[in-house]
Amino acid sequence: MSLNKWSKHLQKYLFLLKDDFFELPYLSNSPEVMFNSVIKTPIAKHKPLEQAIYTNNPFCKGIMHYRQIEDGFWLLATDIEIKQNIIAKAIYTEDEVTDYYFLSFSAFEYEFPIKDSLNNNVTLLSVCWTFYKPRTEVATYFYKNTKGKFYNLIFNKKWADNNLFFKDLNNKESIYKLLNNDLGFYTWLDIAPKASTLAKQISKILENENSGVFNTVDLKKHSLDLITDFVNNAFNDNRMKNDVSLSNLDYYKIAKAEKMILHNLNVPFVGIEHIATEVNMSPTKLKSNFKTVFGLSLLQYHKEKNMRLALQLIQKTNDQVKVIITLTGYNSNSKFSSAFKKRFGFLPSETEKKIT
Repeated sequence: MSLNKWSKHLQKYLFLLKDDFFELPYLSNSPEVMFNSVIKTPIAKHKPLEQAIYTNNPFCKGIMHYRQIEDGFWLLATDIEIKQNIIAKAIYTEDEVTDYYFLSFSAFEYEFPIKDSLNNNVTLLSVCWTFYKPRTEVATYFYKNTKGKFYNLIFNKKWADNNLFFKDLNNKESIYKLLNNDLGFYTWLDIAPKASTLAKQISKILENENSGVFNTVDLKKHSLDLITDFVNNAFNDNRMKNDVSLSNLDYYKIAKAEKMILHNLNVPFVGIEHIATEVNMSPTKLKSNFKTVFGLSLLQYHKEKNMRLALQLIQKTNDQVKVIITLTGYNSNSKFSSAFKKRFGFLPSETEKKIT
């Protein structure tokens, strides 16, 4: 697809309903192409003096701040509220240079499809990192009533060569090896302990800026700190060192597999065979590809998200542990307690003491 056909593409695909999700496409060749593709959507209101794009429509509400920190390095910070189920899709044009890498930190609150003992909706927090290379078509599912922020730290290889410095030479070698021309997409759960604090500092800077006057010095500092915090914690597994490249179709299928897992956390794991059938992939290939993207097997990922769900339910609701055991798909108190202690190092009954 060429850039001059983008408007026609929007007419056909913008908020097209498929499998209960409305499609939200955007171009991902570069930061400039990305925010310009958003500006051209009929739902966007561009305020150039603020370097910001606003939207408020029946599907979503939000604001995207875009900043060129320096040549080859951009920050796109977005606050968004999802009003309907949406799948955001990164796509590319054939007539624009595609040489940018996207490192994203996100923190979202979403309503889990259960209610607590007081019949209130249960709102949970999901924190994750993603990294994808040029020409990688990323699909991200967002459920209705999701609210949150994500920070895209976008850079090309030339900028990375001149600006990324790491004390650990193994990390340096790994990340430079990663910046090649293959497709690539990786996800981590909450792995960088300083990330939330650094992200809040970035948001505060953006909120305090006046139209036309931008604090790029502090933005660069905190953005570099955010990248460094990520890299120093992201290389405990071998995924990025091995750097296995999948096809864009396979990345889409893995995103769909993750959606199925997250939608079924309140029941026992639905099984690899079932998920493989739904995403039209062999079980063997699904297992391999899922671990490439997430660093965990499908069952491990289900258990990890399930335990995080249990912890937040204990912290945020008035439900008794025995109710939460049922809500998270366990049929045995002992099995639940054993899994919980193995993951967090303390029993469910000790949670209050650990967080106060």
